[in-house]
Amino acid sequence: MTEPALDRLDRAILRQLQTDGRTTCDMLGVQIGLSASAVLRRIKKLEDSGVIDRYVALLKPEALGLGLMAYVNVRLQKQASHAKRSPMDEFCASVHTWPEVVECVALTGEMDFLLRLVIQDMNEYSRFMMNTLLRHPAVQDCKTSFVMDRVKTTTALPIDV
Repeated sequence: MTEPALDRLDRAILRQLQTDGRTTCDMLGVQIGLSASAVLRRIKKLEDSGVIDRYVALLKPEALGLGLMAYVNVRLQKQASHAKRSPMDEFCASVHTWPEVVECVALTGEMDFLLRLVIQDMNEYSRFMMNTLLRHPAVQDCKTSFVMDRVKTTTALPIDV
């Protein structure tokens, strides 16, 4: 897959949309020196090429009563004689059904996956671990770290000028 060529104006549009996805084409045009229709064409091209993946609302976890965030390192069994799928495939399919897991990445090194959990409290963490994650047949070991303070949280990617 080839990387789309982005010029200075495309990058300016992307930076602003990452800051405020509801910015109008008129406002963007004024900021970067293009007409609203030219901005709209560029945005459409960025969407069609897959540079812009989707638009979302970012929610504040604490405002929804989700006051605990944890990172869980997971090591899987290497073989699973009981399953038709590999332990990795079985685990990945399950992760998609767990709403507490807001991010899951495969890792190199000692552990296989890192899960980011956003949950209500320690009771919910315990329930998830004991009733869901540790009961999964592919899971061999887990190690959890709890977030004490979010020093930096952003969804914005670094875009060069």
